[in-house]
Amino acid sequence: MSWIEAIVLGIVQGLTEFLPVSSSGHLAIGKALFGIETTDLSFEIAVHAATVLSTIVVFWKDIAALLQGLFKFKMNPETRYLLLIVLSMVPVFVVGMFFKDSVEALFGDGLLVVGLALMVTAILLFLSETLALRRGGEGGKMNWKSALWMGLAQAVAVIPGLSRSGSTIATGLLCGVKKEEVTRFSFLMVLIPILGGAFLDVVGGDFASSSTGVIPLLLGFLSAFVSGLFACRFMIATVRKARLRWFALYCVIVGLACVVSTLV
Repeated sequence: MSWIEAIVLGIVQGLTEFLPVSSSGHLAIGKALFGIETTDLSFEIAVHAATVLSTIVVFWKDIAALLQGLFKFKMNPETRYLLLIVLSMVPVFVVGMFFKDSVEALFGDGLLVVGLALMVTAILLFLSETLALRRGGEGGKMNWKSALWMGLAQAVAVIPGLSRSGSTIATGLLCGVKKEEVTRFSFLMVLIPILGGAFLDVVGGDFASSSTGVIPLLLGFLSAFVSGLFACRFMIATVRKARLRWFALYCVIVGLACVVSTLV
């Protein structure tokens, strides 16, 4: 992977992380267009960690308030919210601990998996948007059931092309949670799993032995952080207010293009 390719892919990751269109799918598409082949997920983990850090920068007030409530050492709304996040992390923890090799194998299956998963994302977005419109914008707050279902959606969304934010937001809406509430939870619930995965790769020496190279990893990280910071500030409001059907249409078009490209 060249320096320019790493920067471009980092920008792609940063811009697509906060939209329900699958950043991992777009990274796979970008690699296919550039003809890049890697034997590990170090680059994906690095750029995802970068966008998680940009999320922390944008949501630092929310995170600080949650931690302040936690260190009161009593049950309060902040502590309950953090416990909901912990519950949502259980499914992805199980996948990461016991199915890591299977997940990495999916990233080597080409654009067919990406295309099909993007179309699944489109279906989820369309169904959840339809239900939300029928409710007339009404909805409840996060609860234990919705947190667990969103956690399961996040675990399944390790499949490239199946949008993590799209799957978790759609699942939350299907559980009856307000769009504003479910969007905030969707972006906060990913912080620890992604940073934890990056930390384990650093400690385990996976980054040092990565086939991508240290400089491309660093450049990809920096470009993903900067573009993610921009995207997070200006696009989260778009995700909250815009109709998910437009993103569903986009996923169908790109998904079909990926499938067709594997058949011709």
